Amino acid sequence: MSIITAQKHFTSTHAAIAEEFMRMRMARTSLQMKTAFAENPAICFNLQPGCKFPRLKIHSTLLSILFATTIAGVLSITAAAIFSFSLLSKVVERMVSLSVGIMLSTSLLHALPEAFESGADTRTLFACLLGGLLAFFLLEKFAILRHSHHHEGDGHHHEHGHDAHEAGKAGWMILVGDGLHNFTDGILIAAAFLANPKLGLVTGLAIIAHEIPQEIGDFIVLLNAGFSRMRAYMYNLICSMMGVVGGVLGYYTLESASGMIPYVLVFASSGFIYIAVSDLMPQMQRRATIKETIPQIILISLGVVLVLFVTSHR
Repeated sequence: MSIITAQKHFTSTHAAIAEEFMRMRMARTSLQMKTAFAENPAICFNLQPGCKFPRLKIHSTLLSILFATTIAGVLSITAAAIFSFSLLSKVVERMVSLSVGIMLSTSLLHALPEAFESGADTRTLFACLLGGLLAFFLLEKFAILRHSHHHEGDGHHHEHGHDAHEAGKAGWMILVGDGLHNFTDGILIAAAFLANPKLGLVTGLAIIAHEIPQEIGDFIVLLNAGFSRMRAYMYNLICSMMGVVGGVLGYYTLESASGMIPYVLVFASSGFIYIAVSDLMPQMQRRATIKETIPQIILISLGVVLVLFVTSHR
C-alpha cells in the first residue's frame, strides 16, 4: 500500500509541476508578444493553413497614411465644391486666416523641430530650407509668367470655338497639375507619419487647410472651362487619389531610406511657410480695417491652438 501511495503522490506532484511549467511558459510568451507589439506596432493577420494566400502584414503606420491621404483628398475636394458657390465667399475669406495659423504652426512648431532634432546635419537642413523657398518662388514665377503670356494672347481676336477649346485645355491642365500636387502631398504625409504620428496628423491638417482655398479656385476654373459641377467634382476626386499613391510610394521608399525623412520635412515646411507668407497673408492684407483685422488675428490664433490641441491629445 505504501508503494501505491507513493506512486499516486509522485503522479500528482508531476502533474502539478507540469501545470506550473505550462503556466509560466504561457506567461512568458504573452510578455514576449506584448514587447514585440510595443517595439513594432504592426497588425498581423495569419491565414488558415492550406490557404492559397500568403501571410498578410499591414503596418499601422501605412494604414494611418492611407486614411490621412484619402480623407485629405475627399474632404478638400468636397469642401471646395460646396464653398465654390458665391454665397459662401465670405466663409472662404475667413478660411484663409485659419489656414495661415495651421500651416505656420505645423511647420515652425512641429515639422522643423522634428527635422532638426533628428541628428541630420544642421547646415544641410538649412540649405534644404533655402532651396525649398527658392524652388517654390521659381515655380510661382513660372506660373505667373505663363498666365500673363496667355492674357497677352487674349488681346487678339479669336473665334468662339477657339476660345472654348483653350478654356477646355486649361481645365485639363489644372487637373494634371492637381494630380501631381496631390502626389507630392501624399509623400509629405508619409514622411510626417514615419517621423512621428502626431506630426502626420497636423501635416494632413495643414495640407487640407491650404488645399481647400486652392481647390475652390481650380473648381471655378473647371466650371468656366465647360465642366459641369458634378463632372468637375468627380475628376477632382479622381485626381485627389494621387495623394494615396504618393503616400504608399513615400511609405515604402522612406521606410528603407529613413535618413531622407528630415530633408523631406524641411522641404515641406518651406512650402507651407512660402504659401502662407507670400500667397495667403497678402490676401489678408488687402483688408486692412480694424473690423477685418480682428477676425483674422482670432482665426490665425485658432489655427495655432488647433494644431497644439491635436498634438497634445494623442
